[in-house]
Amino acid sequence: MARRLSKVGTNSGNGNCPTLYEVPGTDDYVVQGDTVTDPAELTQLHRPTERESAVVVPRELLANFGPKEPVRVAQWISPEEFGEMFTTLEHSVWGLETRRRYASDGRTRARAGRPAPGRRFERVRLVDTVDAPDPAGSGPRARAGEDLRILSRERAAELALPEGDFWIFDSRVVALPRFGADDVSSRVELITNPVDVLRYAQAREAAWHHAVP
Repeated sequence: MARRLSKVGTNSGNGNCPTLYEVPGTDDYVVQGDTVTDPAELTQLHRPTERESAVVVPRELLANFGPKEPVRVAQWISPEEFGEMFTTLEHSVWGLETRRRYASDGRTRARAGRPAPGRRFERVRLVDTVDAPDPAGSGPRARAGEDLRILSRERAAELALPEGDFWIFDSRVVALPRFGADDVSSRVELITNPVDVLRYAQAREAAWHHAVP
């Protein structure tokens, strides 16, 4: 069944286009505007799918008629999709592993793919004490091309680091694996809000500065 649209506002300087609509009863909006057709501009879009198209929207339209209060809606992906992020990243991935135990071989991203050559892969693992064996079982060993460091839980608490695992991809997307009682990650939450991403980036800088190889 087609969704009923309700017109929110129209750009006053360009007739009836572009126009912003809302879908009553939902948090969805629909934008009607001029389609971007310039090949040079289209190549700059971030991996568009066949179902997606881009339209030009003036700042005035969004400023005057867009939602004023930010609403955070959790975005979830599967562990398989999380693994694919390691192979499609553009520049770097950085992770903080906080758990004492992981299923399988003791690594959150062990089932994930290896980053492509030339990408930076960094990770900090929390341990009870820097000199103690890794309780996960196999020891925090770095794979080829990975820069791995460890940090004591006591120091992490002093730095007020997040209590759960997180991964930062290309400094713009944060992935938060959620674990069940079996120590297996069943789903992963994505965060893309720049303000929230910055908060995790600050935690990354603190952890990386105090961690040791």
